[in-house]
Amino acid sequence: MSDTLGLDTSNYTTSAALCRGDTVYQQKMLLPVKAGELGLRQSDAVFHHVQQLPQVMEALLNNGASIQAVGASARPRDLEGSYMPCFTVGLGTASAISLTLGVPMHTFSHQAGHIAAALYSAGRLDLLQKKFIAFHVSGGTTEAVLVTPDAQNVFNVKIIGQSLDLKGGQAVDRVGAMLGLAFPSGRALEQLALQTNAEFSIKPSLKGTGCSLSGIENQCRKLLDTGAPKQEIAAYCLQSILSALDAMTAVLLKQYGDLPLLFAGGVMSNSIIRTALTGKYGAYFAAPEFSADNAAGIAVLTSIKEALL
Repeated sequence: MSDTLGLDTSNYTTSAALCRGDTVYQQKMLLPVKAGELGLRQSDAVFHHVQQLPQVMEALLNNGASIQAVGASARPRDLEGSYMPCFTVGLGTASAISLTLGVPMHTFSHQAGHIAAALYSAGRLDLLQKKFIAFHVSGGTTEAVLVTPDAQNVFNVKIIGQSLDLKGGQAVDRVGAMLGLAFPSGRALEQLALQTNAEFSIKPSLKGTGCSLSGIENQCRKLLDTGAPKQEIAAYCLQSILSALDAMTAVLLKQYGDLPLLFAGGVMSNSIIRTALTGKYGAYFAAPEFSADNAAGIAVLTSIKEALL
């Protein structure tokens, strides 16, 4: 059976994936971040990807593969000028594999990969034939996009809502650092929040279809300074992000109609947010391993693109 290989070298994770029929296999490694730091410089990210990508690919391909096409994340988003040096590692490796094996190569955005991975994980790749709204919430992006089918590019996206300042993942990691958690802080912050039943009445800051998340860090700092338990601070942070996403969703559905909803990106692996938005809107989410940065969506998109040719 033929395989398509996907590579993604983001600012968080080195990842590779194989799409074989209806099944995706993936391997990934987080980039090493020193204690107390909130990420890496791009030059350091590139260095670590160069070191880690061979290890990730060896683990993925140790049982062999019949690679018929290769794909890579070439840019953060499908916008003119969208660029991050870390993606050049996966892009260059994919190009070398393509030339060596004499197989086609396809490039996509990191955001497109997140959307495809979430659809695959949720069992809803059929939505690629329809119009739907996708949220991409991560350390570098908090956006809502209108996704429409495209015969040449699989799908196109148009930004219809976004954070006007801090991104969801940044809020999580800054509050996590405040509480002494390791980077990235999402999983540990969730575990803290699940240890309390505290609920907060939070009024989201919305301007049109955009949201502001910058106040979350300040409010959490105030809670910490007044002696609030870490569990309640974690809960406040996550409930604040949930409140903003809920408000954005309501506005967008009113504006664009009752379209299917998909939530992708590392922050959307959070069970508290997932449970609330699934229950209220019937939204689709990826499993946690397909929510955080991964190459699975790139492998799936490469397979779909080959089928379209």
